[in-house]
Amino acid sequence: MSLSRPAIRLVCLDMAGTTVEDGGTVLAAFHRALDAIGLAEGTAEHAAAVTFALDTMGQSKIEVFRALTGGDQDRAALGNRAFEAAYDEASAAEGAREIPGAADAIERMRSAGRHVVLTTGFSPVTRDRIIRTLGWGSLVSLALSPADAGRGRPHPDMLLTALLRTGTDSVHRLAAAGDTTSDLLAAHRAGARIAAAVRTGTHTDTDFATVPHTHILDSITSLPALLDSLDPTS
Repeated sequence: MSLSRPAIRLVCLDMAGTTVEDGGTVLAAFHRALDAIGLAEGTAEHAAAVTFALDTMGQSKIEVFRALTGGDQDRAALGNRAFEAAYDEASAAEGAREIPGAADAIERMRSAGRHVVLTTGFSPVTRDRIIRTLGWGSLVSLALSPADAGRGRPHPDMLLTALLRTGTDSVHRLAAAGDTTSDLLAAHRAGARIAAAVRTGTHTDTDFATVPHTHILDSITSLPALLDSLDPTS
């Protein structure tokens, strides 16, 4: 007698690059922040920092700046403030936009009885401003930043916090999706049944191949059908 695997009941989705269009805004904000902490554009140090920022996309922004400043808390905080101010300025000018079909995908998963939680490396203030701009207040019942969970990606803390907050009874009922290797590592370390990469953000299939994952999707719009196909039928 075979036993069906438990149905997915919790879906954790990254924001920038996964459910929210980036359009280069995150990287542009990093350039501004690097200048603020004394890493001037055109220098070797600036170029190395940009490479590091690309490699660590999806991680807690304050932790990225701590690494770039050698643990200097004051400079890291300055860089993080400059980053968020630049990102907020760009978002206000251009308007935050969803990845096409993201809201519909979230609604489809919720209608199927799944909890949907947004996770991000942004601070709660920036995260909530994006959600308000998108008009997703009634669509998203829970959104988490590293400050809400302990550590940011690639640690599993935000995913496990979502599990606890939603009362989901097993990591085998957890699916997570994101556009970076940090998203996938966090999902793997949390023991998620699904760790899905999406091609709408910063990292590529070549990057995804370097970390554990279960699926690669063209966009988040493919996730509801994937989860429906994997759920037990009886």
